[in-house]
Amino acid sequence: MKSWPAPFVPAVPGHGEPLRLFDTRTRSVRPIDAGPVARLYVCGITPYDATHLGHAATYVTFDIVGRVLRDAGHQVEYVQNVTDIDDPLLERAARDSRDWRDLATSQIDLFRDDMTALAVLPPDELVGVVESMAEITEAVRALVEAGTAYRLPVPREEGAGEDVYLDLAQTPSFGEVSGWSRDRMTAVFADNGGDPERVGKRDPLDPLLWRGTREGEPSWDDDLLGAGRPGWHIECTAISLHHLGQPFDIKGGGRDLVFPHHEMSAVQAAALTGDDVFARRYVHQAMVGYEGEKMSKSKGNLVLVSRLLADGVEPMAIRLLLLAQHYRQDWDYTPDLLEAAEARLRCWREALSVNHGEPAVATLAAVRAALSDDLDTRRALAAVDGWAERTLTAQWDDASAPGLVARMVDAVLGVRL
Repeated sequence: MKSWPAPFVPAVPGHGEPLRLFDTRTRSVRPIDAGPVARLYVCGITPYDATHLGHAATYVTFDIVGRVLRDAGHQVEYVQNVTDIDDPLLERAARDSRDWRDLATSQIDLFRDDMTALAVLPPDELVGVVESMAEITEAVRALVEAGTAYRLPVPREEGAGEDVYLDLAQTPSFGEVSGWSRDRMTAVFADNGGDPERVGKRDPLDPLLWRGTREGEPSWDDDLLGAGRPGWHIECTAISLHHLGQPFDIKGGGRDLVFPHHEMSAVQAAALTGDDVFARRYVHQAMVGYEGEKMSKSKGNLVLVSRLLADGVEPMAIRLLLLAQHYRQDWDYTPDLLEAAEARLRCWREALSVNHGEPAVATLAAVRAALSDDLDTRRALAAVDGWAERTLTAQWDDASAPGLVARMVDAVLGVRL
């Protein structure tokens, strides 16, 4: 699948500090102990209504992760999936009387445009489920043949064929990613894509690997599995193993993916490979709310990036709005936050337009230190604010400072001025 154009990243003197991030699995801030090449996998969109500020916050956060890793001297291999076949997409297409493929294509195109506008560095591989069917069916077949998955006949009134589930009783690492109790898992499983009431399952939490064909649904043929389509979690297991191998360095996404999606992706990989370490670190973006509730497609309380852009909001103001929040703290969007971001953008531009500024080496060091410290973007922005204020309120003789600051905020913060 085609990604989007990569923005130019200017060179900045020196190098950044090693990155430390909060790891969900260990519930602690840990160093990203990557080698020369840091491997990053971030869960992508289900393309039926993209891109709201919650999505944008996630992809800007992991864009900063990639920039900080590169600034610290790593190469980065970045893979992102697109769930271009799944129940929510089919349901939205049916609601709107559209072909599901056309709906997915239109929303993927919109997502690319939004990411381009926000200066997000593209993944090396943007991978759809439909184009990954061979890798996914190979993974499910391997689990069936190993005896760690089991089949259930599709209910007669729904269709033909068989569903395939992972047998969690044979996967002792289940629960290690989220650290959740079984009661907590059970409370949210049905509302997060699970089917605990499915008759015949060995465990209500067993994840669906392959959904046997139902009348009116798209399906793919497989000699062993029969006609059907993938369950949700197996796509990320198969795509990440195929493109990055195991273990890779960072598995990322929104915090709403901790359970069941990231938990199930990891336990499926363990069942396939025998290695309990799927990703070395699990990093999650907090939730973005609007009018008192989490911003989500199901609730319809969306602030769309494309709508803000159509209303004349500058892309870099949106990016600064997102960077002004710490990635691990929930926050609610308000117009006041956007106005503050626009004011910050004007101030930075004014400071960068002068011929001389405060020497910028200390500011560059402060920004790098803040970002390496669990991605403290708020502190990084404050460091640039301080430089801009001092530059505008005093006389300085460093003609190189404005250019250095401009390159720095572009390279490591992705703010193009």
